[in-house]
Amino acid sequence: MISEKFEDFKIFTGNSNIFLAKSIVGYLGMNLGEILSTRFPDGEIYVRCLESVRGKEVFVIQSTYSPSDNLMELLIMIDALKRASARSICAVIPFFGYARQDRKTKSREPISAKLVANLITVAGATRVISVDLHAGQIQGFFDIPLDNLTAVLLLRSYFKDKELKNPVIVAPDVGAVPRTTEFSKGIRNSTQAIFVKKRLGPDEVETSRLIGEVKDKTVILVDDAIHTGGTMINAAEEVLKRGAIEVYVGATHGVFALDSLEKLEKSAIKEIVVTDTMPVSQRTNLPSKVKVLSVASLIGEAIKRIVFHESVSELFEKSS
Repeated sequence: MISEKFEDFKIFTGNSNIFLAKSIVGYLGMNLGEILSTRFPDGEIYVRCLESVRGKEVFVIQSTYSPSDNLMELLIMIDALKRASARSICAVIPFFGYARQDRKTKSREPISAKLVANLITVAGATRVISVDLHAGQIQGFFDIPLDNLTAVLLLRSYFKDKELKNPVIVAPDVGAVPRTTEFSKGIRNSTQAIFVKKRLGPDEVETSRLIGEVKDKTVILVDDAIHTGGTMINAAEEVLKRGAIEVYVGATHGVFALDSLEKLEKSAIKEIVVTDTMPVSQRTNLPSKVKVLSVASLIGEAIKRIVFHESVSELFEKSS
């Protein structure tokens, strides 16, 4: 029983997504560790662990969206736990910020994903758990073990139960093809299509060409995240012009930046399904067409397997 291991490991959380953290420890049948994270009058982050972690295996749950503050809080928490003599520190990062800057596409650009990986490692993390990184190569930016979990199977199960008519799984860009291929495996009689996307700027994209047939089919657009919603809205309009019956969207991370929720609510998309890697359910302006699934059991099971030195990859191999 995992309860026998309670004295050997602890789970703490920052302020980025306390609701998810509580759901994870609830799945494991334990409580969150006590840690104080507050601010000095000038805005600097202050952290103090309120219980002993000497010699213990420690997990810190913290997404890094609205990246700067949450990332800094994560780094300071890791440093505090390291200086408190924790045996190991696993950074559980459901949403990994700065992941889109994973390579140089223009001169004099940074590779911010690599920088963040270095910061987390230098701070003292000995392992990382993430969920659906924007690009798989980010795993190689870390010199410590990283388990990149996927919510594709969770999303796939949801849409499988809907038994949609003539489903076609559409990748909004080339980078989403591996994700849509995995997604389509469990959807009976499904086909695939792909958009060739041209990016005009950091927040501006132009969907230019569709490869595949969508006429008289139900489209499911699948991606790792929804940021401004522009890609999904443009893709939905295009497939409907080409004769699609209706459009659904499935994505792991619901960033929903700026006024994207308002735009998505007015769009032709019938339903948008995301997970709680970010606190979407707590937003006051959440449209009724947005459905939120929980990754608490996925992350909780991964933590349990790490504690008991069991295979994490079996979570996905058995369900493929």
